[in-house]
Amino acid sequence: MADGAPRVERDGDVVRITMVRGARRNALSREHLTQLLAAVTEAGGSDATGIVLGAEGPVFSAGHDFADVADAALPEVRSLLLLCTELMQTLQDVPQVVVARVHALATAAGCQLVASCDLAVAAESAGFAAPGGKGGWFCHTPMVAIARNVGRKRAMELALTGDVIDARTALDWGLVNRVVPDAELDAAVDELLARDPRLAGEQGVGQADDVRPAGPARAGRVHDGDRGHGRGQPDPRRPGGDGLLPGEAPAAVAGLTS
Repeated sequence: MADGAPRVERDGDVVRITMVRGARRNALSREHLTQLLAAVTEAGGSDATGIVLGAEGPVFSAGHDFADVADAALPEVRSLLLLCTELMQTLQDVPQVVVARVHALATAAGCQLVASCDLAVAAESAGFAAPGGKGGWFCHTPMVAIARNVGRKRAMELALTGDVIDARTALDWGLVNRVVPDAELDAAVDELLARDPRLAGEQGVGQADDVRPAGPARAGRVHDGDRGHGRGQPDPRRPGGDGLLPGEAPAAVAGLTS
């Protein structure tokens, strides 16, 4: 394993990817993004039926490493953001269900990681924020995924204030699926995975199958009809077949990027 690379473990039908750069607050540097992308891509090509994305250290992820952008030329910054987008898209593209295991604070692109996963389980000590505006780099890109989870008004509040919301608020807003005591986090993630027979392998789901249902959670950069069980089937909810409900993702964040 390369220095600082996420730890990847196969646990039955589940691949667990754990960020271990605690000393750097699991910041998403270019190197770390590249390592995470490789780990998720490899897991996606396996016969696993679930992926758990977690972290060790004082925070889940502090988002981008500003050392990557300080004094960097514009093309370098753009390529960094494109790499980040590729990772987020890959989390949505892989055929497995991806569960975020959030033990602590997730900010900016770290919060985007959580929002880009299919499911999320948070410890009571977890927190979530998009504080880019306080540092001079507004969280435009994280807001796309976050707004799809929490809606426009709440996403705007996160973006404009930079305030941290606690795990219970994140649950109420729809950013996570459940909140449990810290000591029960791993058990809660495992229990959620075990509840879905597709994740448990009871229906013979294999590498070529997309175990996730079509729906708003899948709306985004790759159409539901392009892969998995929905291959070749247009999304009936919208004439364009893009998987978005009226007024959902792009409209939900239009006010954040204007």
